[in-house]
Amino acid sequence: MKKTGLMAMIGLVAAIAPAQAQDAGDFYRGKTITIIAGSSVGGGLDVYGRLLSRHLGKHVPGAPGVVVQNMPGAGSLTAARHIYTIAPKDGLHMGIVLPGALLDPLLSASDLGAYDPTKFNYIGNGNAETIVCVVRRDAPVKHFSEVFDKELLVGGTGPGSSLVDYPVVTRNLINAKIRLIAGYKGSREVSLAVQQNEVQGICGLAWSSAKNQYPDIFKPDGYVKVLVQEDSAPHPEVAALGAPLAINFVKDPVQKRALEVFYSQGVMSRPFILPPGAPVERVALLRKAFLAAMADPDLRTEVAKQQLDANPNTGEELQALINKLYATPKDVLDLLRKAAETKK
Repeated sequence: MKKTGLMAMIGLVAAIAPAQAQDAGDFYRGKTITIIAGSSVGGGLDVYGRLLSRHLGKHVPGAPGVVVQNMPGAGSLTAARHIYTIAPKDGLHMGIVLPGALLDPLLSASDLGAYDPTKFNYIGNGNAETIVCVVRRDAPVKHFSEVFDKELLVGGTGPGSSLVDYPVVTRNLINAKIRLIAGYKGSREVSLAVQQNEVQGICGLAWSSAKNQYPDIFKPDGYVKVLVQEDSAPHPEVAALGAPLAINFVKDPVQKRALEVFYSQGVMSRPFILPPGAPVERVALLRKAFLAAMADPDLRTEVAKQQLDANPNTGEELQALINKLYATPKDVLDLLRKAAETKK
């Protein structure tokens, strides 16, 4: 999915019939689409939510306004549950949440009747990410291979956040000596804690956010570096910095499969969703508008200026991935669920 070309994806999306487009134009004209970002201002979700908000409206019939509302809390679970249970199902209320909010019921084996991520309407993914662990260069762990013998102190946000789930799973599944200090409001706050040496690093951070929040990462004498890639396949830019893949340190095949399932979050790291029950024609329209906005020359110019990555996936691809994840074999899920427990 990460290799899918943007223009090829747009070509896969069926064109909306003229009558449907006219009806949608009548509906959206003079209205405002609200994007609920499940992070604090300045966090990765907020950046991508606002990026899309500046370009989506001109690709929706009727040219509605688009605004972003921040709803941080519980690693985006607050925002995801709001979208699932409270947000109007009218095609005017969408969200962008952390992938952990979509995997939480799977990892916690909770009742899907109250909150079932397979029921969301997926509009698209703003970027297929590589997830990384960033540490201070003066941290005692200099190479990822040392994390099995030396303790690494990292900062995180709330349960369900990738900044908590990734270090917890790495600690519990492959016995890395990672100590997590959770409770920070957002990734920006953790970044400040790293800068002030309150913690030694941050794991579960999207590479696009890492580049944005830690410009020193490219400097050989900068105060931070990428310790490891938390993904199944290497990112060329990160590999060039000398960061290995964490999965290469895993030998047991069931453990490796569990990590592969967990790392699939990278494909849906910036997912835009509509509530269950949203009108089918508006879901199709917004999927098409999303891809058009992501290909918009003005948006691509912004991406280049902000040094972001924007390699999107279609809503159909996200829907298929979620369904596949929720069909993971029980033995793999049991191991991953145990590893995802915060207590050890």
